[in-house]
Amino acid sequence: MNRYLVIIEKTDTSFSAYSPDLPGCVATGGSRQEVEREMHDAIEFHIEGLRLAGEEVPEPQSQASYCEVAA
Repeated sequence: MNRYLVIIEKTDTSFSAYSPDLPGCVATGGSRQEVEREMHDAIEFHIEGLRLAGEEVPEPQSQASYCEVAA
């Protein structure tokens, strides 16, 4: 089982998400919970499509970190 980093961004009206390790794999949702569910499904669908097309499934490489600064 692989673990892919998912970046979630809040927009003016909803949420969007993407995975840096899976170019073109994106999702949107009305709430954070919804976009997380949609992105999970999108990743599974994306990987299935890569396999069916005979393409290599990228290994997860991305990492995340936070940097705290004074406000």
